[in-house]
Amino acid sequence: MAPGVHIIHYMSHDKSTTVLMIPGFHTFQAMYGCELRDDGSTRGYWQYSYDGKGFLALDMQHGIYIPLTDQAQLSAYRWNSPEVQGVERAKYYLQTECIEWLKKYIEHGKEELDRRNPPQVIILSQQSYGFTKLHCQVYGFYPQDIDVTWKRNGIEIPLDEAKQILPNTDGTYQIRITVKVPAREKEGYACYVVHSSLTETLTVKWDPITDIHPAFKIATLTAALVVVIIVCIVIILVCLGQLRVQAPNLY
Repeated sequence: MAPGVHIIHYMSHDKSTTVLMIPGFHTFQAMYGCELRDDGSTRGYWQYSYDGKGFLALDMQHGIYIPLTDQAQLSAYRWNSPEVQGVERAKYYLQTECIEWLKKYIEHGKEELDRRNPPQVIILSQQSYGFTKLHCQVYGFYPQDIDVTWKRNGIEIPLDEAKQILPNTDGTYQIRITVKVPAREKEGYACYVVHSSLTETLTVKWDPITDIHPAFKIATLTAALVVVIIVCIVIILVCLGQLRVQAPNLY
């Protein structure tokens, strides 16, 4: 949009609004959608933004558009008026047409939506001064929704970091949660995983005796690999020496 003062007359599902824009480049965005829950209930949302900031939002429960800025007051007043029936039109679309389309998409993608990949769990520890960090790495699960917690003797432990589910390249997901525990406390810790692919809660206990720090594992594997290489070199040298001894002297 070229610089200058512009008036946008925005139309959406028979609703319209007028936005006065100050000189410069600007954006006016709309986002709406609907959800169909497992229990059959539905949820819809419809909101607008101006230059990346909230402008208008539909309150489905109270049936009104809420202005998110002072500049949106006039638009909210117009869309909430009985003459325009902006709320009624939006609610009808979100609760009827949108849900009908969503059901069609669900039917077409039923095989993928019904897919279940159970989570795999690895527990790692990280030693520090006076405490131990316990990491519960959960990966390879689908669908995305999952509940992962640390507990000690059945009592949930608050997390030091926010939970964040990340996507994998194969379409599955992963998550890691971490707790910080006193170094002297090494008993009763377990990671609990609840997922739709599991018939019961998956419990993985931390065993401080068998747990080896990843850096130590790498160092051990590296040392073992070096030993194997040395042994192979010695065997090759011995074999070459024997061949020289056995070879006839033709001169």
